[in-house]
Amino acid sequence: MDLKIKDKVIIVTGGSKGIGEGITRCLIAEGAIPVIAGRDQATGDQLVKEFAAEGKESFFIKVELSSAENCKSVADQTLAKYGRIDGLINNAGINDGVGLESGSPEEFLGSLEKNLHHYYNLAHFCLDALKKSKGSIVNISSKTALTGQGSTSGYAASKGAQLALTREWAVELLQHGIRVNAVIPAEVMTPLYENWLKSFDDPETKLKAITEKIPLGGRMTTSEEIADMTVFLMSDRASHITGQFLFVDGGYVHLDRALAGVDRKK
Repeated sequence: MDLKIKDKVIIVTGGSKGIGEGITRCLIAEGAIPVIAGRDQATGDQLVKEFAAEGKESFFIKVELSSAENCKSVADQTLAKYGRIDGLINNAGINDGVGLESGSPEEFLGSLEKNLHHYYNLAHFCLDALKKSKGSIVNISSKTALTGQGSTSGYAASKGAQLALTREWAVELLQHGIRVNAVIPAEVMTPLYENWLKSFDDPETKLKAITEKIPLGGRMTTSEEIADMTVFLMSDRASHITGQFLFVDGGYVHLDRALAGVDRKK
């Protein structure tokens, strides 16, 4: 299926690692031009070098997204280089463990700055360009917005707000033909997830306890599976989809977890 996104310029925050890297690679495979906004110069440069060796265009911007000025710079640099922005994929964030009991008002605000503010700021500064291109926005959220997790108030609040903004922007931007959707992962093996697992005395046992509760296949969702849905939503093939929350989670959120491990071949 031709997604019709060849040569479209799409900003991906946190686009050099984990889910973001999966999205970046999927965009490249479909002929789009990803603008990778992230903090890690080495991984960003490596991706650009890899894609260039294949004759494919990409652009890395080293940036700390918690600053509104820096978010504006991402939009400005993209426009200076390509003259257009066709899409924005808000993805960067970190489950930082700022809880109600374990955190503080200052830490909670800091978590919002790391996980929520740049979603709004980037959309705001990209908006004029997106109006011209009739582009799309996809916000990567998390199951924690709906299920809770415990001891992560800042992250969960940010993810819930991202879903609210998805619906709000979908309404506000109808008049401009800009579609806005959200993708909701549950359990995805990323570098941050691996680090979290390593915090347990027995990471393998902890991982088994998680995966056996995932109804479809009893396995983690891959970054590529999140990327496929995200890039589809960015494309003209999803031209009448807006204001939607798409769960790519093996049924984790909505199916009874007692179904996990059931032999469905009988």
